[in-house]
Amino acid sequence: MLYSIITAIQKSAICIDNLLKKDDFNYLNSKNSTGDIQLDIDVEANRIFKDTLLCLESIKGVCSEEEKEIIYKENPSGVYIVAFDPLDGSSIVDSNLSVGSIFGIYNQELNAKNLIASGYVIYGPRLEMIVAQNDVHHYIYNGNEWKINGNLTLSNKGKINAPGGTQKNWSTKHKILIESLFLEGYRLRYSGGMVPDLHLILRKGGGLFSYPPTSDMPNGKLRALFEVFPFAFIFEKAGGEAIDGQNRLLDLEIDTIHQSLPCFFGSKDEISRVKLAYK
Repeated sequence: MLYSIITAIQKSAICIDNLLKKDDFNYLNSKNSTGDIQLDIDVEANRIFKDTLLCLESIKGVCSEEEKEIIYKENPSGVYIVAFDPLDGSSIVDSNLSVGSIFGIYNQELNAKNLIASGYVIYGPRLEMIVAQNDVHHYIYNGNEWKINGNLTLSNKGKINAPGGTQKNWSTKHKILIESLFLEGYRLRYSGGMVPDLHLILRKGGGLFSYPPTSDMPNGKLRALFEVFPFAFIFEKAGGEAIDGQNRLLDLEIDTIHQSLPCFFGSKDEISRVKLAYK
């Protein structure tokens, strides 16, 4: 049953990749459920994923960052709910930087303990897809079909530092942590897109991505169900860790489907340093 879901996401990704090759993108007079102004491609990407997934017998419902509520099928026979961010990083799409789609597959209920697979699509010079189950599988679309390109794993220590959030709103301890990494020779890699930045860390074998609690966003910016939990699952399966500063992200519970969480994803060495800094 999971195979049919992954295949449906791959099919949707090809359609969205073609849409991204349009000449322009237009802002709409509407906002999504968390107040972000929508682009027309946000709405269309959401429709493509929603329509494709709801056709599957294995699907009980879908939950999108662009929708206010969970969409359940009438009289469903399936058990899975797919939560997805149809186009993460759409605010940088007009700059021709890589963007992506993120998804998590939950069994019966939308909580981290029921997450059984997750992944993302990256729309860059190549169309690629990462799927995490027991391992983290890397797929590349060659123009005709999706081909497996091995598995992704993280080393215990990396050299990439991708810090999110506005620096003036960082806590003192976070500033000290980030500066200490740069003083050791870590390289700054931050595009403003969660998918390309985390994909780079995974492809290069290690590093740290952080979106900490800040003075303007004490609960972080990134949404648990659509972004944080799926990537936490991926990083753990790749041999890394994912925490909120102290606690394992996949042990956390949320109160609403659009709740955000502070998050740190990385190799074991970098996450140990985060825990020490936030002790």
